[in-house]
Amino acid sequence: MIYSKPCEYAIRALAFLARFPGDRAVQGRKIAKAEDLPAPVLGKVLQELVRKGLVESRSGPGGGFRLARKPQLITLRDVVAAVDGLDQFLECAVGLEGCSDDSPCPLHDTWKSIRRQLTTYLEVTTLADMAAAVTRKKELLNRPRRARSK
Repeated sequence: MIYSKPCEYAIRALAFLARFPGDRAVQGRKIAKAEDLPAPVLGKVLQELVRKGLVESRSGPGGGFRLARKPQLITLRDVVAAVDGLDQFLECAVGLEGCSDDSPCPLHDTWKSIRRQLTTYLEVTTLADMAAAVTRKKELLNRPRRARSK
């Protein structure tokens, strides 16, 4: 994957939270268990998302985490920016200094096109979209397989 593990965990946790309506808060342990993520790392990631304004937290009975905005208003770009930053989309694909259209590296033209497509995808894909895709995936995985015909 092109994201760090903490960013991957953030996307998975936020897509999980997007499936819960309104003010309902979910405990970090429940998210970690449901998504099979390491709870200590996820806890740090969720706290960072609270600091960045994507998630709200409540302590005490009924406490936990919830999205700070509707899932339709949070894009994957928001998540990647909060956890990994966006520098990876500005830098040379092979790490060379001064890489530009005037002085390209060997991967410049290919990476420029891929970066544009990826940036567009991150900008238009919301947590609501991710939640719907995860729900469909889980339904497919849980569907009984038909016997193969011989």
